[in-house]
Amino acid sequence: MTVIKHKEQRVGVFIDTQNLYHSARNLYKARVNFGAVLKDAVAGRKLVRAVAYVITTEAGDEKNFFEALEKLGIETKTKDLQVFSSGTKKGDWDVGLTVDVMKMANRLDTVVIVSGDGDFIPLVKYLQHHTGTQVEVVSFGKSTSGKLREAADDFLDLSENPRKYLMGAK
Repeated sequence: MTVIKHKEQRVGVFIDTQNLYHSARNLYKARVNFGAVLKDAVAGRKLVRAVAYVITTEAGDEKNFFEALEKLGIETKTKDLQVFSSGTKKGDWDVGLTVDVMKMANRLDTVVIVSGDGDFIPLVKYLQHHTGTQVEVVSFGKSTSGKLREAADDFLDLSENPRKYLMGAK
């Protein structure tokens, strides 16, 4: 499929914050520059909405991070980290992100999923085949599902220019 990007295209950006955070930390020992990621994800088009899905920790140290995202024009949706009796911790927003994308898809020409998580493949295929929405994926290629890359109409590999998309890289 040919990827079309023009300034009147309505774009929604949906950020799996935990996925990007852990990829940047594990691959580069650095933090994500969400401003640079958002700018290149939108690519000069009409941003309708940008949402970051985040998990709050027990310590609650995220306040400054949330404020920084909001200054960039990124709405934040939060969910508490689940801690099970076994000590296992879980926190993900895959279903919440998917539901939000589904609710907004009819008002968007392009959905940008900022995640390398292969769990989003059914969402990508549904959007392409049932809504005609163009789906782009933005993530670090080294930690992105190959099948997700194949399913997307376009893929922006943040690993191709890590200095641009990271802060505090060692």
